[in-house]
Amino acid sequence: MTEGLSVPQHAIGMDDDLLRYLDLLKLTLSGSIYEESAWRILEPEERPGLRGRIRAAILRALQHRGLMVVRRDTYNEKRRELGQDWPMVGLTMVGHKRLENVRSCILTVIADKIPGDFVECGVWRGGASIYAKAVLNACGAGDRKVWLADSFQGMPALKVEEDKIDPDLSAVQYLAVTQDQVVANFRRFGLLDGNVRFIKGWFSESLPSAPIETIAVLRLDGDYYTSTMDSLTSLYSKVSPGGFVIIDDYNVFTGCKRAVTEFRAAHDINAELVPIDEYAVYWRR
Repeated sequence: MTEGLSVPQHAIGMDDDLLRYLDLLKLTLSGSIYEESAWRILEPEERPGLRGRIRAAILRALQHRGLMVVRRDTYNEKRRELGQDWPMVGLTMVGHKRLENVRSCILTVIADKIPGDFVECGVWRGGASIYAKAVLNACGAGDRKVWLADSFQGMPALKVEEDKIDPDLSAVQYLAVTQDQVVANFRRFGLLDGNVRFIKGWFSESLPSAPIETIAVLRLDGDYYTSTMDSLTSLYSKVSPGGFVIIDDYNVFTGCKRAVTEFRAAHDINAELVPIDEYAVYWRR
């Protein structure tokens, strides 16, 4: 269980078979049962010098033909547990501890009867939200909605100074996953139903008018300052007292941490920031 949370799982209707199912799903969604998940796709990022430009041109040409080059790295169990690598095979890159945190937060709000839905901003291939939906269904709380907000076209170009302090990932095709792909991933696990909802677009445009009413667990994985600030500005007021806010990139992206710090100060939020692993944190409203 996540640090700071202790939930009587059997007390809310989860038997051993359901717990084993969720543990296996965690390993499957994170790609941990596949040795090939440690292989790394080589992206055509620009590197200094003629060789770097030639390398990028070759990789781009291959991508346009539906081909890719991979490097056969060795699977590292500890890095996968902590979400420190990007699995080629797998539907989430958040690692085991952050998936366990999703489960713990959901179990806690169910046990404590905290109203609201699960919302994730920045979903990649949808793995963390798929896991959230599985946990809700396993607890008999499948009537709570799971909202997935994303551009579904990759990372935004960095335009403001607050974002430019972090790496520009807008050209990384590995991060660009369409809504249709995420829908298909839900369907592959038998977890697509009418309570799985999608909000497509850049957060500054899509979230202010999103038809979300009440949130029990808000998970932010937008990486950058503006993405994080836009999400908090639009959605934090909808988080129920006793609900959770999870910040995936708090100790990864400087802009993300700055946005969280500024927002909490501006809204007089003093709840303890609890570490999940070396990167992510959460607090309870």
